[in-house]
Amino acid sequence: MKKLATDIPEVLILEPKVFGDERGFFMETFNAQTFAELVGTTKPFVQDNHSQSCRGVLRGLHYQIGARAQDKLVRVLDGEIFDVAVDIRSGSPTLGKWVGVHLSSQNKRQLWVPAGFAHGFLVLSETADVAYKVTDYYDPKGERSLRWDDSQVGIQWPYEAQPLISAKDQLGKAWQDADKM
Repeated sequence: MKKLATDIPEVLILEPKVFGDERGFFMETFNAQTFAELVGTTKPFVQDNHSQSCRGVLRGLHYQIGARAQDKLVRVLDGEIFDVAVDIRSGSPTLGKWVGVHLSSQNKRQLWVPAGFAHGFLVLSETADVAYKVTDYYDPKGERSLRWDDSQVGIQWPYEAQPLISAKDQLGKAWQDADKM
């Protein structure tokens, strides 16, 4: 597996070695030892999540505060998304900055999103199956949401029409009112 840098040093793109032939392909999507060497953490993953969404769905920007803040390792099983991480760490030199990465079943890349970042994605293909591992359990008391379209953050989403957003995500807080970590 290869580690690729982003504009925010803690958010990483992980690119697996893919072995393919006329039968298909094989790749190792996670190896604890390799992962620890690349990312620098041995914190165990405790839960795997899987979502399926149609074109134009925007999920996020989600995060958890407190003791249950989650690190995430995100990948696309089928389809393509534009995956985003926003730095919400108080005192961070990149506070309020965002990184966007295209993840797809074709490029097989994964995105490491550590705790202290709001996370969300926009589906660019007809449908997308997104899987992500997390290092802590869902905590409704610590759950927070940042507005996907906050002008202070200024994410440049690659969409052509108004995205489909859940009622819950429409209630995300503006940057100035959002809880930071």
